[in-house]
Amino acid sequence: MAFTAPVISLSADRLSGAVGATADPVVTVTVSQHGAAPGDLSVAAVGSSDTFVAGAGDVTVGGRGATRRISVRARGVGYCDLTLRVTGLGGRMSATTLHYAASGPVRHAADTRYFTHACDASAAVDVGDGHVVVADDETNVLRLYPRGASGGPVRTWDFSAALGVGKEVDIEGAARAGDVIHWTGSMSNAKDGKLRADRSSLFTTTVRGFGASTELDFEDSYGGLRDDLIAWDERNGGELGFAAGAAKGRPPKRIDGFNVEGFEFAPGNTGTAYLGFRAPLVPAKPGGGALLVPVTNADVLAAGGGPAEFGERIVLDLGGLSIRDLRKNSADQYLIVAGSWAADDNTDPYALYSWDGVPGHAPVRVMDLPTCDPGGWECVVDVPDLEVPGARVQLITDSGSADWYGDGTEAKDLPHPELKKTRAVWFTVTE
Repeated sequence: MAFTAPVISLSADRLSGAVGATADPVVTVTVSQHGAAPGDLSVAAVGSSDTFVAGAGDVTVGGRGATRRISVRARGVGYCDLTLRVTGLGGRMSATTLHYAASGPVRHAADTRYFTHACDASAAVDVGDGHVVVADDETNVLRLYPRGASGGPVRTWDFSAALGVGKEVDIEGAARAGDVIHWTGSMSNAKDGKLRADRSSLFTTTVRGFGASTELDFEDSYGGLRDDLIAWDERNGGELGFAAGAAKGRPPKRIDGFNVEGFEFAPGNTGTAYLGFRAPLVPAKPGGGALLVPVTNADVLAAGGGPAEFGERIVLDLGGLSIRDLRKNSADQYLIVAGSWAADDNTDPYALYSWDGVPGHAPVRVMDLPTCDPGGWECVVDVPDLEVPGARVQLITDSGSADWYGDGTEAKDLPHPELKKTRAVWFTVTE
């Protein structure tokens, strides 16, 4: 009997891994041959274009059915092509190529996961059952990931059309109240100082389901928050310098700039929310305090109403750092990611603070965050009970400027989404 050549196909022809990683992404390979049962077919890696990165012996094929799982152990940083071959009845063979890329080792590797298909993570909201929705400040796409595994999103939502915007909203903050998630843009100018009206958007989505079955429905948006903030500061004598910081031609990431990066509700409240500023510091000089402005009618804005109303400003001592994210739990325990106001290379200090959300109460420094690995700390997924010993929190980085594969290409400029990624790391925050 003459047998036809078997067929082999990949769920994706590109895969990203990391040296020393745990739970790296996988791809699936589907095989078939006319007249053969799946168990009659064998799959193996038979070659590599660069064994410094990964060799054929570093490829593991799992399963015996029509669909197999392919995982790769990275040896070094860079790119290689791995040849996968299926052998069927009659000794007939076919092959395909998996384009593989590996990034370098990182600290806390066992507690690190890599979320792929995006690299500029900017806000995150837990949706239960081990899943998180992550925003990206370079697009208006929200992505759903399993928190415990590396790899691509389970599903995505692009709300550009619903928002009626032509460019990215620059999503930087998110807060959940019941089944409604509020998402806010940075309110800032572009990095070259150009005005970006779309970044003034505050919009809401309703959550249906949970975990891997989560669905998000667009509800409404409000586009006047930036103007409302500037007008409020002007009515109060311009003490915070919002008008100058947001002026045309002014880059946002200055100590006296205008840039929102955090959003969370006040204690016991779903009407008042805190806007956390990356810039300005108060006063706008080294060692200044981190600024929060309470929006007292966030629920009205969520329904498309306005203008915004504000409470008394709150200034927190974060050791000269500003707010990159803040998140609270149902017990009104807050965690704040503190980082530099500057547009730096992410080597400036980062720290994690706890707070009770009460104006006038001082935040407490929990830990310094490591800065030796790619990416700047940007998102708190959720806040554990900070009174329980051994409590752990998952933080996510903005890794858009990371040179993951040692070729001088920033992650945001990589041409293939499978190779873009951001780091998510668990830290123990209580003894």
